[in-house]
Amino acid sequence: MDLFEHQAEASSPLADRMRPNRLEDVVGQAHLLGDGHILARAIRADRIPSMILWGPPGTGKTTLAHVIANETNSIFIPFSAVLGGVPELRKIIGAAKEQKSYYGKKTILFVDEIHRFNKAQQDALLPHVENGTVTLIGATTENPSFAVNSALLSRTRVFDLKPLEADDLSALLERALADDAQGLGRAPQEVDRDALSAISQNARGDARRALSALELAVDFAQSAGADRVGVATVQEALATQTLLYDKSGEEHYNVVSAFIKSMRGSDPDAAVYWLMRMLEAGEEPLFVLRRMLIFASEDIGNADPRALEVAVSADAAFRRLGMPEGIFPIAHCCTYLASAPKSNASYKAWKAAQADVREHGALQVPLKLRNAPTQAMKSWGYGGGYRYPHDESGFSPDETYLPDALVGRRYYRPTNRGFEATIRRRLETLRSASRPEDESDEPPEDES
Repeated sequence: MDLFEHQAEASSPLADRMRPNRLEDVVGQAHLLGDGHILARAIRADRIPSMILWGPPGTGKTTLAHVIANETNSIFIPFSAVLGGVPELRKIIGAAKEQKSYYGKKTILFVDEIHRFNKAQQDALLPHVENGTVTLIGATTENPSFAVNSALLSRTRVFDLKPLEADDLSALLERALADDAQGLGRAPQEVDRDALSAISQNARGDARRALSALELAVDFAQSAGADRVGVATVQEALATQTLLYDKSGEEHYNVVSAFIKSMRGSDPDAAVYWLMRMLEAGEEPLFVLRRMLIFASEDIGNADPRALEVAVSADAAFRRLGMPEGIFPIAHCCTYLASAPKSNASYKAWKAAQADVREHGALQVPLKLRNAPTQAMKSWGYGGGYRYPHDESGFSPDETYLPDALVGRRYYRPTNRGFEATIRRRLETLRSASRPEDESDEPPEDES
């Protein structure tokens, strides 16, 4: 290694310098690399399949790819799914064929962020993965079911990497502090045990985040002339890092789903937690408000008609206040919706009506319900026989308003929850006045 290479390595991030090269040095992922697991056996036997390594940032996807290359008799070729194109892939494939034919060497093609591979790149690579010219190792934070086309996915094994446990992260941090060559062993600062624990607990299973926080905390202490790294310094370092939350990726939809399901499950504590996960990670507050507006009608409906008013008011208040004060009406709305009685009866009503519209088409409007603005239309029977409810104490028994083919259909079936119980009792009273004695309403499917 010459002087410039040594300087470049020394200036690289701690997480990169501490990347292990041997399988036994990899921390975590015991469900994949533990004794007897198929992946560990395949690496040691030098018989690895093409694979997709899927997991959150900092779980060791790139590290594992490098370890596999080191542990097997393979040539390791990294490829950028963003910067590279089909011509570069063809050159790699050509070289891989030569290495396999003349020297018996296998080529591992490592594609980081494989979810960014376009269709042309995937199609160009597919036959060469299938015939074994290259062994593909793709790394992605996105769900491979969505990010990789089915043809390429069917020719690979998907291995799911988990966030690292706090004990695993502590072991990594201890290793970095003890390493004089690549780590922080030569740093003059002492790092408190509580500080290491704070990093391990707050790194959210991300090894890169943990090592970066440690490196940043040591730098902060050095710049301040301190001889120890304490919890306060660590908290300052962690505050500069961001939450895992991809506003266009799977984690976005996972957190939104948890938010909606927590409100639907009437758990305001969980709902407000997921709300803050989104907002703290930079989610657009108007997106959150839109989801709550939908929820107020879809999942609460007439069980609490005020829910929609609260959601609309929260949206209007936020637009007037902006952030940070706008968080008050957002949290107010979130906890109200989560605590309100729930009913999806209105949602089920329009879905059932929609199904009849699509099945039966545009059925004729009964003559008695038609508008009759001209004398000619009245002579044709438009509006004839219509009973005016206000002339009959507000309700006309035995009158019907649906097309003839659908008379008797029940789309809206109120539950016994919240205000909807009052609506149900009223409708039962009105309907019982109109039907024969042997008819009765079916109970709501979701009554509780």
